[in-house]
Amino acid sequence: MWTVKLLNFDIKTAEEKRLIQLRDLDEIRLEAYERSKIYKEGTKLFHDKKIITKDFQVGDQVLLFNSRLKLFPGKLKSRWSGLFCITEIRPYGAVTLAGKSGDFTVNDQRLKKYLADQILPEVTSVHLQELFDD
Repeated sequence: MWTVKLLNFDIKTAEEKRLIQLRDLDEIRLEAYERSKIYKEGTKLFHDKKIITKDFQVGDQVLLFNSRLKLFPGKLKSRWSGLFCITEIRPYGAVTLAGKSGDFTVNDQRLKKYLADQILPEVTSVHLQELFDD
């Protein structure tokens, strides 16, 4: 109040100017909120697009990705280990596997189906003989 008197400002115009500045500040905040909301939705869509949906059934044979394999680095060392059988499918992507050392639970993003049993029966000895005869 003393600054208004000191500088000979009209208190009504100063008050109106301050209210306009406060309204502008609220509008800027709302715009920033909307922009951040749009950015978060786009980021979520991008992230969800990268997630691969996998259909596992109880009894499927799977391989487990070993992300902690750092003791023996090498180009030819595979990070996929074992042959495990799915015993239970839990909500939110958790899968219980049966292995040689017992049952344990992992995230389904670390698994891939073991397809050797499905591929090998299709290749018969007749097909192999035709390949070698040529």
